[in-house]
Amino acid sequence: MTITQNRAVPPPRAHYPRTVIARGNPEAWPTMSAASHAVLREIVVNGALPRAELAARLGLSKPSLTRITRSLMDDGFLLEGGTELRGGMGRPSELLHLRPESRRFVGLKLTGDHLYAVVSDLGATVIDAYDEPIVDRSVAAVLEQIRIVVARFDESWGPLTAVGAALAGTVQGSGRGRVVVESAFLEWANVPLVRLLEDATGLPATVDNDVQALTAAEHWFGAGAGLRTMVLLTVGVGIGCGLVINDELVDGAHGTPGRISHLIVDPSGPYCDRGHRGCASSYLTNSSIAGALPRDPAGERTYEYALEQAREGRPSALKAFADAGFALGCLIGTAANLIDPAKVILSGDGLAVYELAEADVWRGIRQTHEEDLERLDVDVQPFDFGEWARGGAVLAIRNAISP
Repeated sequence: MTITQNRAVPPPRAHYPRTVIARGNPEAWPTMSAASHAVLREIVVNGALPRAELAARLGLSKPSLTRITRSLMDDGFLLEGGTELRGGMGRPSELLHLRPESRRFVGLKLTGDHLYAVVSDLGATVIDAYDEPIVDRSVAAVLEQIRIVVARFDESWGPLTAVGAALAGTVQGSGRGRVVVESAFLEWANVPLVRLLEDATGLPATVDNDVQALTAAEHWFGAGAGLRTMVLLTVGVGIGCGLVINDELVDGAHGTPGRISHLIVDPSGPYCDRGHRGCASSYLTNSSIAGALPRDPAGERTYEYALEQAREGRPSALKAFADAGFALGCLIGTAANLIDPAKVILSGDGLAVYELAEADVWRGIRQTHEEDLERLDVDVQPFDFGEWARGGAVLAIRNAISP
């Protein structure tokens, strides 16, 4: 088995005076051919590459690639520089590099009570971040908050290229017709959020489920960069699952891919809030862990109290986390069986489950995973809402590069 654990420093928080909205630059993203998109994508995801390797990867002739790269350099996306010996033979090749500073994207993460926002460059490096509470969940009020935040970013970093938003819920449709079918935390239903975002900000917009956005970010710019098949699992308030198969993010027929939170772990176990007995959700969510313990001194059942009790070594709390860890292991093993990923990435605000019950996680994996555990790479990534907002920016980058 391979276990990777990384700890990153969250991006800084910034605060700005209120301003009026500035409209986006209509020349920020030029019209380009499918081949140009493909060339740009290769360099964005894989880093600097020589022309010969690009041509071989994409099946392009040398004249065609020369014409495409010249156009991409004229538009500010690429530059030439440096040489590298590729393959250990022959002459060093001149490399084509991405100019990440050439474009800037806004990423948004909406929770039921908070707006997280970032600005990233074309390489998905966060260059600024901001967050504030959502006081009024109405669509109009949230859009006004977003409008003001984007205006602040535009004033500091403009012109901006596009905006991407991520939120918990079901998102369906395409283009300007993409709709948030439901978002329980925001209490939204059938909201045409792409069109509303474009009208509010003046920028091209894209919207997706937050787990999909985080999966997209990890696939192109994170722990899954360069992998053709991977799984992302998030644990915490809910359980999320994102899938990449054959280098493509799985969308699902109804905008709900990776629904594994109600996989049965123990048919005689407790009931979840949907009435399923012994499913992963009945053990693994923050509320399920809290509900398995007595109330705190204030008469409440909270995840924070459960975590405190477990870290103090209280047996009942340790058992709750052990049960949750076993359920998480069952999900990892099942997902690995289904698509044989190069890597399973774990994240979310409930990652303490892995910290406190790692042995139980692997017990669950062993009980469900069919193959040799040496082939299973589990990569534990840190959780920060700023990273989810970065996922929104990646949605916008991916939509621009692979429309």
